Amino acid sequence: MRRFSINMSRINHVFISHLHGDHLFGLFGLLSSYNLMGRKSDLHIHAHRDFGVTLDHFKNQFLKDLSYNLFFHPFTADKSCRILDDRHITVETLPLRHSVPVAGFIFREKQKLLNIRKEAIQQYNLEIKDIKRIKEGHDHFLANGAVLPNRDLTLPPLKPRSYAFCTDTTCFPRLIESLKNIDLLYFEATFADKDRKLAKTTGHSTSVQAAMLAKKANVGKLLIGHFSNRYKNVAELVNEASAIFPSTIAVEDGDVFTIPQVHLRQERP
Repeated sequence: MRRFSINMSRINHVFISHLHGDHLFGLFGLLSSYNLMGRKSDLHIHAHRDFGVTLDHFKNQFLKDLSYNLFFHPFTADKSCRILDDRHITVETLPLRHSVPVAGFIFREKQKLLNIRKEAIQQYNLEIKDIKRIKEGHDHFLANGAVLPNRDLTLPPLKPRSYAFCTDTTCFPRLIESLKNIDLLYFEATFADKDRKLAKTTGHSTSVQAAMLAKKANVGKLLIGHFSNRYKNVAELVNEASAIFPSTIAVEDGDVFTIPQVHLRQERP
């Protein structure tokens, strides 16, 4: 995070997909660093319920005097559940299949209010209370009794965006419906298609399987990663996936992806 100039203080929630070391060992250093930095804001850890014992042991041994509140939110990986719901987003778990219990995560923006036309604010001298009601969908009444229809004062809201993170899993049919129309999907592609038997044995997926899933689920863009070290050049995996699902990108540390914001359909009553 420091190498890529990520503001560590902005992280308030950490999501752990499963209890394999390469997916959680870094957490302990992060928790310690926050304490040394004198962090004050709350931090929330979301992970499989079995992680609670390990986290408690670490806290008792190394974080006896915490400068911040640390909250653990356990979940079970065998069923989908909503683990976060605030005014901006919801986060749901997605049961996956691996050698240990594992969950993917689906992040969804909440539907925003209507967007008020900027020129209308000046034209009709709208106050904050007026703007609030208009954005909620109400018509506006002028002092002379005239009615301004809401549709003339607003633009459709922005379409809520979605992102799904799925790693350390085999690919199976039920994922198609769960990931339907996701804007941005990260899905593991540990192996090339020629090693699909090994993928099945180890509980992983291939680049072809990831691409087929993205195509059937009609996702917007596919990010693939978690590549096996046996491949010195991942171009083989990217080419396999892109042949099936052209909007495929191999991810690297530090990459940033922006989901375009678009307005919902203009047709409104």
